[in-house]
Amino acid sequence: MKQTGFILSVAAALSISAFGGAKLDISTYLRAADEGKIYPSAKQMDMLRPLVPETVYRPAPSFEDRTFWNRIAAKESAQQIVEQAQADFEKKPEVPITDEIYRRANKEGNRGIYKPRYYRTMERLERATIAECIENQGRYLPQIEEHIKGILEMKSWLHPNHDPGNSVLEGKRVAIDLGARKFGSVLMLADLLLEDKLPSSLRKEIHEQIRWRMTESYFKSCRGEDKKGNSWIWGTSNWNSVCTGGTLFSTLTSSENLDERVAMIGCALNSMKFYLEGFGADGYCSEGIGYWNYGFGNYLYLSQMVFDYTGGAIDMFTFTDPEKMKRVGNFPAHFEIQNGIYPCFADGGSTFKSDSDNFAYILSAKNYGAAKPTYSRPADITMQLMEWADPVSYVDPQAEKPALPSHTYFEDMGIVISRGRQDVPFSIAIKSGHNAENHNHMDVGSYVMVLDRDHIMCGDLGAPPYQAGSFSPKHKMRSSWGHPVPRVDGTLQSEGKAFRGKVLETEFAENRDRVVLDLSAAYEVQSLEKLVRTMTNDKSGNGTITIKDEFSASKPIAFDTAIMTHTEYKIINDKTILLKNEGKTIRVEVSAEGGDVEILDEEVKVKAIRYADQAFKIWIEFKDKLKAGTITMVFTPE
Repeated sequence: MKQTGFILSVAAALSISAFGGAKLDISTYLRAADEGKIYPSAKQMDMLRPLVPETVYRPAPSFEDRTFWNRIAAKESAQQIVEQAQADFEKKPEVPITDEIYRRANKEGNRGIYKPRYYRTMERLERATIAECIENQGRYLPQIEEHIKGILEMKSWLHPNHDPGNSVLEGKRVAIDLGARKFGSVLMLADLLLEDKLPSSLRKEIHEQIRWRMTESYFKSCRGEDKKGNSWIWGTSNWNSVCTGGTLFSTLTSSENLDERVAMIGCALNSMKFYLEGFGADGYCSEGIGYWNYGFGNYLYLSQMVFDYTGGAIDMFTFTDPEKMKRVGNFPAHFEIQNGIYPCFADGGSTFKSDSDNFAYILSAKNYGAAKPTYSRPADITMQLMEWADPVSYVDPQAEKPALPSHTYFEDMGIVISRGRQDVPFSIAIKSGHNAENHNHMDVGSYVMVLDRDHIMCGDLGAPPYQAGSFSPKHKMRSSWGHPVPRVDGTLQSEGKAFRGKVLETEFAENRDRVVLDLSAAYEVQSLEKLVRTMTNDKSGNGTITIKDEFSASKPIAFDTAIMTHTEYKIINDKTILLKNEGKTIRVEVSAEGGDVEILDEEVKVKAIRYADQAFKIWIEFKDKLKAGTITMVFTPE
């Protein structure tokens, strides 16, 4: 009876796919997991095994298929790759870097002295491989072999600042990170497409190193045998999808063992459950627009890989919640403030550059009905091969962006985008959230204020530069000191999921949006009884945005709030501030109840500011300690 029940449970996980074969029910599959492990259980392996081909995964035919590569050669995007390969024809690999540079980069958190060398090497190898497949004349082979050997000679494929104590460099352990996953992918791409154009000894070493650096390291972590390495397998951030995608590609293309390939897909499914939990049910991505493109783009990449490899039997595009996945795929359209400006909460950027890689946009248009992008620029050649294989284009150079709604409310995380409708639009994004988000800043109550098409006038300063110490919660631009939020009795916001905001009220009308946030739980101040921030966006006339902070306490406490800005400014007096940005001006009128305030200012003294030359903090603080008080800031364009 027990065996019969197991057979039925396996059958329940499979249905008929649109391709005519069995299709995995991912919800049933996930329920069969071994608790506390990413590595698939015996039941899960039995569910997957009938769906996985006997042969390795191939993203494209080898160079020998001239019909395929002649067709690819006619594509404009392929011609551009060949042109880039020709421009790089005599360039040498820039790896391995020296131990001295690796250790220095680790100590300083200095990405500039190694990262460009890493990625230029990998990108040249990718492009030369494609150019050789298209031309088929052998002239790129010396450069390809030289780049492969350079990568194989590296002691560590990790970004140095991802190697605590330089232990991977020193051969004490092996791990996978954002760099290693791509090194593995570019090596296997060359091996798959060029086959016996490469020396057999070189191909053998590629496979040995993939097994050592990627496959075995990943499986040890998924089995729980290496509890320190590859902890991203449990993560909800972009690391999980990016590193999983690269590891999946390297193993599915290299391993001749069917059960290893089955287990790799099984691990990816179990791990992606956690990655997708990082998005709100409303589709909100706390990592911001850039990391949505990077992280979710790699999730879609591995989903397409598994879908293609299993003939549609495993559909990770819908996963266990098709509606949520659709909302995640359409996140950019809802998160935009105006004219391509996004809230730079946490480490998120304020813009998506028009020449950036955009694979997430392409596959979101394909799978979730998102707006078609106007151009195509996949981040990796393996992604480009997927786009070339699709007979339908999801790019439209003439596509017009749909009009943005007057507001967007991400209810799960308490994020409101309130958009002005004036000829010179005046808009704001404001957040509740909590202080354990991905790429977390202590920023409950933070906001971004935008005037006209693309003038960020004040609010969140965005990410600090990624250097040694920049991920410390005490870093000035990561702590609440560097955000436009109150300081309570000299205390900043605390780190952790318990330190969060709460949306008390929302009001969305034709000409007015209003949001009331309870910020009190973000602070560990025993005497604090109430801390409420109210944002009102009056969209009539030229627009007026009001930020009001109201507090009460069981004893007199110090209280201040702040305006953060990258712009020019002038403090007129203790009631008036002017903010100026490229000919645009906002007048800030300050008023207080309960006591008198003074306005002070100081420069944000960080060695480098990521999105501007400098930044400033304008303090608005009560002169005396109070048991209750209110500070109101009224922002009006002039």
